[in-house]
Amino acid sequence: MNVSEELIREIVTKVLEEAAGAAAKPCCERQVDPSGIIGIKTSTVRCEPFEQAGVKLKDVVSLEEAPRMGCGIMELDHTSFEWTLTYDEYDMVIDGTLEIEIDGRVISGGPGDIIYIPKGSHIHFQTPDRTRYAYFVYPANWQEG
Repeated sequence: MNVSEELIREIVTKVLEEAAGAAAKPCCERQVDPSGIIGIKTSTVRCEPFEQAGVKLKDVVSLEEAPRMGCGIMELDHTSFEWTLTYDEYDMVIDGTLEIEIDGRVISGGPGDIIYIPKGSHIHFQTPDRTRYAYFVYPANWQEG
C-alpha cells in the first residue's frame, strides 16, 4: 500500500483538530447565554477523583465565568472524609443520602434536600451509599481558603 504525503497530512490535521476539540470540551452539557446566565445539565457532569478513594468532584463553572460563587458536582461512594470549610456551602442532594457529621451529630439529606454548612465548620462528609450532590460555595475560589 502506498501512503501519499497528502494522506499523511490529512490524517495529522484531523488528529490535531480532534485533540484541540477535546481540550476545549466543557465539563458537561451547558448553555451559556451572552448575558452571563449558564444552564448546566447535572446528569452530564463527569466527576474526577479528588483526595481519597470514593470521592469525586467537578467544578462546573470557572472563576472567569462566576468569580463570586462556585458550583460543582460531588460524588461519594460509601465513604467519609474530614473537611474544614474556609467558605460557606450549600449542598443539594441529587441521588443517595448525604450525611454531614459535626461534633458527633449527623444532619442527613436525601434527593431534593438542601444542607447549609457555614464557613469554619469542621465536619465529616459521609454517605452509607453512592451519593451525588451539587455544591454551591461562596466565595467561588473555595480551594484558596
